[in-house]
Amino acid sequence: MSNPRTGKVAERIQQIIARRLDKGLRDPRLGFVTITEVRVTGDLQHASVFYTVYGDEEAQAGSAAALKAATGMMRSEVGKQLGTRLTPTLEFIHDELPESAQHMSELLAEAKRRDEEAAALAAGAHYAGDADPYVKPRDEEDAD
Repeated sequence: MSNPRTGKVAERIQQIIARRLDKGLRDPRLGFVTITEVRVTGDLQHASVFYTVYGDEEAQAGSAAALKAATGMMRSEVGKQLGTRLTPTLEFIHDELPESAQHMSELLAEAKRRDEEAAALAAGAHYAGDADPYVKPRDEEDAD
């Protein structure tokens, strides 16, 4: 968002939608939804609304269907409160960032565990062969 206006509009849309969700929708499929980010195109015609859902896959699927069904109502709410000439279209996108972050944390923990194992093995290791494997020039006494 290079344009400061798009940033302000995105922030305002996020607040409007979050407040509306906080009031509640009359859809029983809607779970505990958090709006994580809103991205607005430069021409303010389209807004991508990223959200997360607390719960299992069934709760996520139900919330996605509820948000899709409520998109028109949300858009009118945004249009009323935003006060711009055009109301952007809304697209709700499930935010994969928390799952990705959790997976990344697990991978980092596994890498740390393996590093500790390697360090423990290296602590008791000995070099193979002689202590000084380099060939040295012979002394003249040894040559006789």
